[in-house]
Amino acid sequence: MKSKRYMQRISLWFRFCMLGLGVIEHKFSLMQIFHGEFMEQIQIKAHAKINLAIDVLSRRPDGYHNLRMVMQSLAFHDTLVITKSPECAVTLACDSPRVPSDKSNLAHRAAEKMIETYSLRTGVHIEIRKIIPVAAGLAGGSSNAAAVLNGMNALFRLGLAKDELAAVGKGIGADVPYCVFGGTMLAEGVGDILAPLSPHPRVSVVLAKPPIEVSTAQVFRDFSQTRVAPDIRPDISSIMSGLDLSDIREISRGISTGMANVLESVTAAAYPVIDDIKASLLRHGAECAIMSGSGPTVFAYFIDEEYAVAAARSVRREIPSIDEIFVTSI
Repeated sequence: MKSKRYMQRISLWFRFCMLGLGVIEHKFSLMQIFHGEFMEQIQIKAHAKINLAIDVLSRRPDGYHNLRMVMQSLAFHDTLVITKSPECAVTLACDSPRVPSDKSNLAHRAAEKMIETYSLRTGVHIEIRKIIPVAAGLAGGSSNAAAVLNGMNALFRLGLAKDELAAVGKGIGADVPYCVFGGTMLAEGVGDILAPLSPHPRVSVVLAKPPIEVSTAQVFRDFSQTRVAPDIRPDISSIMSGLDLSDIREISRGISTGMANVLESVTAAAYPVIDDIKASLLRHGAECAIMSGSGPTVFAYFIDEEYAVAAARSVRREIPSIDEIFVTSI
């Protein structure tokens, strides 16, 4: 009896340590480790991202654009459960009817790519518990794909470095390499040339999404440099200086200078409610408020979480057409 209790305590302690990592929860017991069995299931978080700045530098011959961006992951996340399956195939289920379960889903494609690239003999079933809004400029699909890459790397004990996973992710979606790493990054090229920046200090963030779904590809097709005057380009240097100082107000000043996201010249021009949301958030005490990614979600910084919650309620009352609003943090 004492031996059994001792083993249970060790197993609980080990599980607690794994949970303490905050990213991956391994679903296997201590006895399975002793017997050398592989784990069969893994649970992993897929974090949303925001863009503190997006500048479009030029159009490339391949039709993509050269970008310069500051990217930041949020506490806000989906949860994925990845389970080995006997057949060498990929199946996917999601609790949101707006998310496809076929090969058009980036998470599905990521799993297939891992099986093909690393000659895996076992397939996987992916369960997505969806919180991040769809087509919202928050990299929900890309973060799910990156979570599959990271999760399958652990589940199949492949021992791959993040750089190797990011290289696989590049062929799946432009934001996937960043989402493999997360954190605070300067992203250049098509978003695949990444350099870590000083960590972002903690701050409360309000996310407000109007009832619009935006096609990133269409936004870039519609973008024109003539829409953005040279004197209102993103002030990325000031944002980076604020990060080095770990100063929220300095970061916010950098974001608020000029047009921090030049894609607003397309999306906000087409949907004026985006500017309405920004103005409302600023009236209710936000340090800064800009559109994330290709939109339509607007994010805003608040020094105090209570102010963020109060502002979210007020903005929703002022603009009842807002589809979803959340309070999260960095």
